[in-house]
Amino acid sequence: MKLTRKESVRRRHQRVRRKVEGTTERPRLSVFRSNQHIYAQVIDDTQQQTLAAASTLEKDFKSESTSGATCDASAEIGRLIAERALAKGISQVVFDRGGNLYHGRVQSLAEAAREAGLDF
Repeated sequence: MKLTRKESVRRRHQRVRRKVEGTTERPRLSVFRSNQHIYAQVIDDTQQQTLAAASTLEKDFKSESTSGATCDASAEIGRLIAERALAKGISQVVFDRGGNLYHGRVQSLAEAAREAGLDF
C-alpha cells in the first residue's frame, strides 16, 4: 500500500514529536511548510504556550517579497524567528521539522536561524 505525501508527512511528524519536546529552558522551534508559505513558532510544551512566531503571511513580509514558497523567503523567516526569540531571552531551542524532510526550504530556515544566533 503506497502512502500519499500527506500521510507520509503526518507519520513522520508523529514519530518526530514522540522524541522532541520543548521545555521552559529549551523550547521547541516548530516548522510548518505548505505549498505557498512557511510558518515557524517557538513553543514551550510544558506551559502549552507559543513564545514567538513568524510566517510568510505577515504584512511586512508580504510587501517585500513576491513569493513565500522559496528558499530565500524561508531564510528570511528563519532570521526573523531568531530575532524574536532572542528578544525574549531564548537562545537555545530544539528543532521540530514538522514531518518534513530536512531539505530545501526547511533546511534554509534552520540554517538562517542558526546564523542569526539560535543554538540547536
